[in-house]
Amino acid sequence: MAIESISGTTIVFRLQLNKDEASFGDIASVIEGAGGDIVGIDVISSNRSQTIRDVTVNVTDHRHSMQIGETLDQISGVRVVHESDRTFLVHLGGKIEIQSKTPVKNRDDLSRVYTPGVARVCNAIAEAPDKAYSLTIKRNMVAVISDGTAVLGLGDIGPAAAMPVMEGKAMLFKEMAGVDAFPLCLDTKDPDEIVRIVKAVAPAFGGINLEDISSPRCFEIEQRLKEELDIPVFHDDQHGTAVVILAGLLNALKVTGKRLEEIKVVVTGIGAAGIACSKILLSAGVRNLIGVDREGAIRRGVRYDHPHWNEYARMTNPNDESGRLSDVIAGADVFIGLSAPGILTVDDVRKMAADPIVFAMANPTPEIDPELAKPYVRIMATGRSDKPNQINNVLCFPGMFRGALDCRAREINEAMKLAAARAIADVVGDEELSDTYIIPSVFNQKVVENVRKAVVRAAFSTGAARKSPPDMQDNESDQ
Repeated sequence: MAIESISGTTIVFRLQLNKDEASFGDIASVIEGAGGDIVGIDVISSNRSQTIRDVTVNVTDHRHSMQIGETLDQISGVRVVHESDRTFLVHLGGKIEIQSKTPVKNRDDLSRVYTPGVARVCNAIAEAPDKAYSLTIKRNMVAVISDGTAVLGLGDIGPAAAMPVMEGKAMLFKEMAGVDAFPLCLDTKDPDEIVRIVKAVAPAFGGINLEDISSPRCFEIEQRLKEELDIPVFHDDQHGTAVVILAGLLNALKVTGKRLEEIKVVVTGIGAAGIACSKILLSAGVRNLIGVDREGAIRRGVRYDHPHWNEYARMTNPNDESGRLSDVIAGADVFIGLSAPGILTVDDVRKMAADPIVFAMANPTPEIDPELAKPYVRIMATGRSDKPNQINNVLCFPGMFRGALDCRAREINEAMKLAAARAIADVVGDEELSDTYIIPSVFNQKVVENVRKAVVRAAFSTGAARKSPPDMQDNESDQ
């Protein structure tokens, strides 16, 4: 989730005017003098002494909006009650709701959906628990779980403030893949308690999507839940990012004519996403991968306090390169940044191998300004929607869970992730591939179905599937 820009949008100022002290002409003059463009005026309420009006104003950006608001507050007799833009307005009352699939209009309807008829259904599930998949929402329902400790671009903002992000995630599940999802933001940072709560609510859900949980706690929470639940558990910040990065890299290598087994990859930011990204690249065939964090290149034989870096060191840096980013970037074919703005310089890029590939994923400000890198980079990708080659998790998680739910998978394993990455990459045909088009748009309607089918096939091949989707029964068999 990137911090949003409101550039070129409209703001609604709700203003309370004391009629004896101020006129609307005073307000209009101030707004226009500050560069705002009034496009609408609505009277909310009025009496002999006061009036409340909503004034809709075109502004250039958030700072411009704040400047106008502060200026209005300085007018004698005028008070800014509040201000909102279209983004805030769409969040009023939340962005999702629950709707009934069957109307309840009379006593017969009531008896079938609730008492007394529902008792027969309850008994059927009690006798055969797997019937919960066919007789309840479990078949198509995912829990979006967060504690609000690592909301991208915002950090530890807590569970209440994280809710708009999780609601948005639930919307994307439904809009992109027809998956029902419900946000659950937990008021605890204790891994034991989070695991206990998720296990307790799991009977209602067919899958668990973990979101925005800080590292290294996220590793333990995901691992324990995967071991203790028989439904898919997927930490999207780790694995969704990794899947889409691999998809983009597969196509970038096609463009440059390089092979996974022969390239040198440097990854910066060895947290949750950095570790997951490194693991999937190694699984896909990369042999020479070096991870770099604040302490420099992570090396074998060095003892690290970070609980996951010692295992990471054993998997990576086969040539035992040492030093800072500017040292190990020399000769690299690929840079993948999952770290902080501005840490990659033009001098660093110029040290890379011919036709360098740079994935600068820090959001909203990448590790290197794409405009600065442009003369020296063959392929550039970021997490930004206003630049070519946007690496976005939305390309992964809707289709991933659609496939996992449809085949009633026990888990989401490495084979399913690799299959999803290849399926995303395959959406961009060879005739379409170019330096600025290595990854499909998040609105490409082929993505979800491609990923879904690939995930189902991988689930069957690894024994994770328990049911064959009707449209794939010619190719798979029930397990």
